[in-house]
Amino acid sequence: MIKKSLLLASCLALALAATAQKVEWRTSTEGNYWQLNKTAKLTTAPAAGAQVIEITDVKKQTLDGMGGCFNELGWDVLCEVSPEQRQDVINKLFSKDEANFTYCRMPIGSSDFAMNYYSLCDVDGDYNMINFSIDRDRHILLRYIKEAQKVQPGLKIWGSPWTPPAWMKTNNHYASSYDNDKPNHNGLPREKEQELDRTGIRMEKGVLQAYALYFSKYVQAYAKQGVKIYAINVQNEPCSPTKYSSCPWNPQDLAYFVGNFMGPQFEKDGLDTEIYLGTCNRDNPDWSRTALNDHKAKKYWAGEGFQWDGKGAIPYINKEYPLLKMMHTEAECGNGSNDWGAAEHTWWQMSHYLRNGCVVFSYWNMVLSKGNVSPWGWKQNALISVDPATQTVTYNPEFYLMKHLCHWLNPGDVRLETTDRDDVLAFACNDGSKVVMLVNRTGDDRSLSIKVGGQYLNQVLKPHSFHTIYLK
Repeated sequence: MIKKSLLLASCLALALAATAQKVEWRTSTEGNYWQLNKTAKLTTAPAAGAQVIEITDVKKQTLDGMGGCFNELGWDVLCEVSPEQRQDVINKLFSKDEANFTYCRMPIGSSDFAMNYYSLCDVDGDYNMINFSIDRDRHILLRYIKEAQKVQPGLKIWGSPWTPPAWMKTNNHYASSYDNDKPNHNGLPREKEQELDRTGIRMEKGVLQAYALYFSKYVQAYAKQGVKIYAINVQNEPCSPTKYSSCPWNPQDLAYFVGNFMGPQFEKDGLDTEIYLGTCNRDNPDWSRTALNDHKAKKYWAGEGFQWDGKGAIPYINKEYPLLKMMHTEAECGNGSNDWGAAEHTWWQMSHYLRNGCVVFSYWNMVLSKGNVSPWGWKQNALISVDPATQTVTYNPEFYLMKHLCHWLNPGDVRLETTDRDDVLAFACNDGSKVVMLVNRTGDDRSLSIKVGGQYLNQVLKPHSFHTIYLK
């Protein structure tokens, strides 16, 4: 009888242990990052006077993943430090023990952070893509991606072009606009500023068919290198004619291209790569509606990508097109400050885009040279700054912000609704755990009680701080 009682007690203890939740709370303040909060524990009541925030069981969108963008200048500067330092950077970005990036962007051809202009088929008039090649990428972007894959084998990649091959365009150049009051940066003849709704590619059947084939060959060429392209946003910032690689499209023309050429080409070639409208950078939802409602294109749209001014359109499009996926495609990159204020601004973007249905959040440059500016003159932020002269690597506040978001999240996890919407994000993970991210952007302490089920986590958040809670 005594043995049976001991056995029952032992089983009860094991059962209680199995239902007990593990709590890991990580906190960052400026200069003091990813610290373990050892006082965090679940209680049965909220703290007196604290704001109660409930993490509900209401499920929202399912995540495809989070990450940043592979760019040529990032890999170039990583090649200027020691192999050990380079590997440490790759580990910090992609290891499941670190930032755990799972879904990253790459340019198709040159971007504004490529070494110079190029496309994957620069032979004028090559409508059959006989000279299509990713040879340049094999030495730069592919090396960068493959190093990441070694650390994160399940890494997903999506791509977007900044420009079609120059010979397909109305101005026969990679860029679409130049400053009118001074010579442009590459000495080429200046071009008049284009209207936003003017399309920069030649809307000719032969050109559009060749461009559709260009996308198909890109997907197939990367697949042969062991890199599956999961999605393509058809044009980076189609509403901006810029002095770097670019190509404006009006929405009617973009839909016509997808509905009559790109979509059918992918069907013909048996490709399952998703096609997204975007990356949209206009806050007028009518621009998106025009393309999404096109009778031929709409069967091919998997969703829409948004960045920069697109933040004004996504609340409308997310509600009106519930069957389409929303994607955040590029974090606003500041002016090279790499400071805490920039990180808080990026947090606002995270909160805004994810609360408006995004299944992906993409930072822009993961790595840049310290003080680096783009080839066309814009100094921008990066998660990680590398100084080749001193062989030092600096992890900026935005790196830790991304780590707070991504560390415990994986594709297939689901966002949960919360009663506080501005500075809280919550997720239900595939393994049964929950992740809650909190930010205090004020200059004062903030007393909170986080309600999960019937229990509470009571904490006072320090001024200007990031927090992530893991509950298992």
